[in-house]
Amino acid sequence: MQQTLSPRRESWLLFTLAGIQFTHIMDFMIMMPLGPQFTKIFQISDAQFGFLVSAYTLAAGASGLLASLYIDRFGRKRLLVVLYTLFALATLACGLMQSYGGLMAARIAAGIFGGVLSALVQTIVADVVPFERRGKAMGIVMAAFSVATVAGVPSGLFLAAHFDWHMPFFVIAGISALLAVFAGLSMPELSEHLSRTDRPSPLGGILETLRDTNHQKAFAFTALLMFGGFTVIPYITLYLTTNAGFSAQQVPYVYLCGGAATLVTSQFFGRLTDKRGKVQTYRLMAALTALAVPMLTLSAGLPIWGVLLITTLFFVCMSGRMIPGMAVVTSAANPAMRGTFMALNSSVQSAAMGMAAFIGGLIIGRDAQGLMTNYWMSALVGVLATMCALWIVGKLRLYG
Repeated sequence: MQQTLSPRRESWLLFTLAGIQFTHIMDFMIMMPLGPQFTKIFQISDAQFGFLVSAYTLAAGASGLLASLYIDRFGRKRLLVVLYTLFALATLACGLMQSYGGLMAARIAAGIFGGVLSALVQTIVADVVPFERRGKAMGIVMAAFSVATVAGVPSGLFLAAHFDWHMPFFVIAGISALLAVFAGLSMPELSEHLSRTDRPSPLGGILETLRDTNHQKAFAFTALLMFGGFTVIPYITLYLTTNAGFSAQQVPYVYLCGGAATLVTSQFFGRLTDKRGKVQTYRLMAALTALAVPMLTLSAGLPIWGVLLITTLFFVCMSGRMIPGMAVVTSAANPAMRGTFMALNSSVQSAAMGMAAFIGGLIIGRDAQGLMTNYWMSALVGVLATMCALWIVGKLRLYG
């Protein structure tokens, strides 16, 4: 169900959604570069840290299942503002915690409210932006990832280094509170989907969505899309500081270079997605990603500048893969069931991310010198998932 907005209102809406995505992604990403601090402060293993990361995504997956019962029964604006406010409070709680158990509980709460945000943002984009311009719109929203890496993660690490690890969460919570107020004042109601007269019961809506064979293939594609990166991504900072010779002060340069590059390339890949086609662009970028992932995990021994080139290539390929990938997923949803589909898809996405991070943590180890081992094996699991996604994407039907 397409709701038409003026070009100006559409642009404001996309930038508001990008801001919400920025804080949501920042909240998730800041955990990974803080890994060395958490393992030291809480005296936990790499696997326990991996569980701290995956707890957020697993909670988000569970909340996505719950959201599929109600997401199409409320106006998009009202639901977004409520969930985003609760997310801000949960992030504030993360900053207030003093123990591993307390932080784990707060991360689960943040995942419960934050996990649905990504699905809701993507649903709104698909509701408002026509099929032929959806790649560019996704490029704008996905640029939030680039801003989070180029500005958010380095500044978060700076705050953690000059204050303590609590401060980045306080800042994210404050920015989220301001954006929640702005969204409440500026966003249109976006309630056209409520006019459907043949609406099934909540459980019936889920079953109707799950019975669609195209949706089933799209869920499998989403899971493989996440597995293609998250067996490796949560452990990048640990690998760089233990194996690649990076100091804690040099790690922000990885995110600065990678984020700056993707900030530029995300707009290019968004236009390419609309011009060349969503599936074709995804296949190209997925193939490049399958090369960049193992390169990253075998980069120890190279000079710092060489490692930075590889990590930057990794960020560019990951971002370039996600833009057409998410445009494919939103277009594979039956428009009449889009909200329920995207909520369930968010659950699949979060569960796959959490499972991939958990499996990656089980595969890697430490030798007698404290160096990370078997990281390349985690990369191979991701490459295998990417190859499977390359096959299944051609089986999807895209609406529009």
